[in-house]
Amino acid sequence: MLYFEDLTPGLRFHTASLTIDTQAIQEFAGQFDPQHFHLDHDSAQDSVFQGLAASGWHTSSLTMRLVVQSEFGRSVAGGLVGMGVDKMRWPRPTRAGDTLQATIEVLSAKRSGSQPEFGVVKLRWTTDNQHGEELMSLETAIWVPLRQP
Repeated sequence: MLYFEDLTPGLRFHTASLTIDTQAIQEFAGQFDPQHFHLDHDSAQDSVFQGLAASGWHTSSLTMRLVVQSEFGRSVAGGLVGMGVDKMRWPRPTRAGDTLQATIEVLSAKRSGSQPEFGVVKLRWTTDNQHGEELMSLETAIWVPLRQP
């Protein structure tokens, strides 16, 4: 298990990878982000994306899945109890056939002043495709128990 004391700034973790396909892009979009550039190949050609693109929310959801299923996600004591998300960015679109992999970096760790058995760990998640191009990034804080309160 990983406790607050184990999560020091600069520490990095990498997830497994997964490949997204057209059907998954269109199914997610149909349910959660039904815009033409996520649903229809032809009309997406005339969009800012110049082709079918996954919703940024889909990329973020897939990243969450990768993080939760990673050794990091399975090892944090108490689970990944999120406190919020900041600076979410989608610098380039995710396309059908892209293989996504995420990196989790510990940015900071601070003991809680009000609950001494916990600390707040700030993380940066970055999701890249198979070419090493960044598709999504965000910063998040998680609530992590101390091994030695």
